[in-house]
Amino acid sequence: MIKRNILILVSLVLVFSSCASKKEILYFQDADYYIPQEIYYEPVKIQPNDILNITVSALVQETAAPYNITVAGSAGNSNIDLLKLQGYLVGEDGSITFPVLGTLDVAERTTKELEQGIKELLEKGGHLKEPTISVRILNAKVTVLGEVARPGTYSFTEQNITLPQALGFAGDLTINGERKDVLLIREENGIRKIQHLDLTSTDWFNTPYFYIKPNDFIVINPNEAKVKSAGLVGNVGVLLTILSLVLTVTVLLTR
Repeated sequence: MIKRNILILVSLVLVFSSCASKKEILYFQDADYYIPQEIYYEPVKIQPNDILNITVSALVQETAAPYNITVAGSAGNSNIDLLKLQGYLVGEDGSITFPVLGTLDVAERTTKELEQGIKELLEKGGHLKEPTISVRILNAKVTVLGEVARPGTYSFTEQNITLPQALGFAGDLTINGERKDVLLIREENGIRKIQHLDLTSTDWFNTPYFYIKPNDFIVINPNEAKVKSAGLVGNVGVLLTILSLVLTVTVLLTR
């Protein structure tokens, strides 16, 4: 009887030590108190190793041909991987080599700023009249690691995506993910920053970290329940040793 009670007690301790509370797994628990605010879309700036797709159009399209890279295949080919191979790779010095115009400094400029800059160069240099420039970043990506359903690196073509969207790409956090301390690692202007975010709160909605930037890393660490589980139940050998010692002591004491 005593042995059975001890086994039940040990089992209950293990079960409750590995349980996550409701407050640890629910998102945005203060949402009812969130005060609506104007959304600010922070423009993404071009960085070294970005791949740009730049197209130039003019009133007479034939005159714009020398300023465009011709993509192999049909004129309407839109395969993203092919576009990346034919795109402009931003060098470590932040520059690209553009047809006719030569070397252009593009790093730390938004796509809109680069569009306007190329337009001015073409017009002031007498190359084209009223050209239309389109610039897109082709290799924008975010990496999600840790306690998510599908960790990995995900590409996106939108100008702005949110942190919840990025986590959605990875299939959301598992029940074992630490929602109160999500790590967002970001590199800007040659500086690497690490930001801690609490997904159970809305406090970070109006910060620069609500929207993902290309090459961001998101790390989801295991929560306390998972760590406890890994330390006790995860090591079967240690668990059996502890139970064996408990049973031995119990037998000796009850003789």
